[in-house]
Amino acid sequence: MHLTQETDYSMRIIYCLAKSGRRMDAASISEAMSVSLRFSLKILGKLAGAGLVNSYKGMRGGYELARPADQITLKEVLDVAEGHAYAISRCLCEGEECNRGMSGCCVFQNLWAQITGEVNQTLSGITFADMIERDAQRQPAKTAP
Repeated sequence: MHLTQETDYSMRIIYCLAKSGRRMDAASISEAMSVSLRFSLKILGKLAGAGLVNSYKGMRGGYELARPADQITLKEVLDVAEGHAYAISRCLCEGEECNRGMSGCCVFQNLWAQITGEVNQTLSGITFADMIERDAQRQPAKTAP
């Protein structure tokens, strides 16, 4: 199971804005994250519509986080990018029927529900401020020549 490309790019775009700590234009975001400008604009529109980023027009326009990075979780971005709450199996999604035509819970549905809960709990506990900190710890300190 993989995240969609749009979800991956959405995460990277939010991370870029969080790490910069400032307003950025779409072209700069696109270049920094190696995402086409057209796709970046589509994603930024979706993120703005969900209230995760603010969009500004004009000479000093661009995009910035709508809330501080420590208040935006990976789960929020995943749910916005996917257009629904994350679930490991369709049988856990509201309105979906069992692919075997069964009613009630089966052993698989119980297992998928448990795994989905654990994944969602983990994603809800990681903010973009946490990601910046993880990146800072990962990168070796640079020394002056």
